Amino acid sequence: MASTAEWIEGARPRTLPTAISPVLVGTGSALGAGVVAPGSAQLALLVAVALVIGVNFANDYSDGIRGTDDERVGPQRLVGSRAARPEAVRAAAFGCFGVAALAGLALTVVSGQWWLIAVGVLCILGAWFYTGGSRPYGYAGLGEVAVFVFFGPVAVLGTALTQAGAVDPATVGASIGAGLLTCAVLVANNLRDIPGDRIAGKSTLAVRLGARATRMLYVALTLVPFVIAVAAAFDRPGLLIVLLALPAAVRPVRAVLSGADGPDLVPVLRDTGLLLLAWAVAVAVGLAVG
Repeated sequence: MASTAEWIEGARPRTLPTAISPVLVGTGSALGAGVVAPGSAQLALLVAVALVIGVNFANDYSDGIRGTDDERVGPQRLVGSRAARPEAVRAAAFGCFGVAALAGLALTVVSGQWWLIAVGVLCILGAWFYTGGSRPYGYAGLGEVAVFVFFGPVAVLGTALTQAGAVDPATVGASIGAGLLTCAVLVANNLRDIPGDRIAGKSTLAVRLGARATRMLYVALTLVPFVIAVAAAFDRPGLLIVLLALPAAVRPVRAVLSGADGPDLVPVLRDTGLLLLAWAVAVAVGLAVG
């Protein structure tokens, strides 16, 4: 049986910035509109965190039973390392999806935004079929598209709408930036896994593009969100605070451009998550004071 520490590692806590960041941005937008709704913000955060942990366990299970994780460079996987039974990991994933569904239902009732039920169903289906099912879209190079949509516009605008009931152009731009930076986290992960994914037949976008083009894509995904925020600052000057987060991009971008590979990309994944969080905090503050 897997230890508590192994289960925590399997949940991949370093990916939690991808859950926290869009909720911060959406809540900052609501505060800027003069709306304070801590209950809705907390429910949105619970939905996001439960979904991210759930998709991590789902990927662990699906990749593990396919043998994709047999030769793994990154952190240990529960199923791939035989530390936990596949059924237990699958149950953990479904349990997290259940928590997300209940929190999402509560958020729907509180906010009156009943369309969220359909969005929630799509989010859970997207989380499972990323690597699950007979034809997972993550194996066809479409993971970045789903990550952009769900962790960008859906998460940011959904959070803002459930609190303030409306969004402005600056928030829409911020949702695009959040989605792009979250994609950078996935691209860093898939850049690291190119050799193993090729062997396993997992045709991620990184595998399809190759290492060189993937490195250029990573840099673009990392820097464009700053350009978007600065452009939005013409209408919302407070967003210029995002420039304070720009130094956090130096280390991961330098590592990727210098040709870091394999285990050397593990810190890049961590640093990209921290960059996403720093960007989101800055943008949230900029939207709030605007």
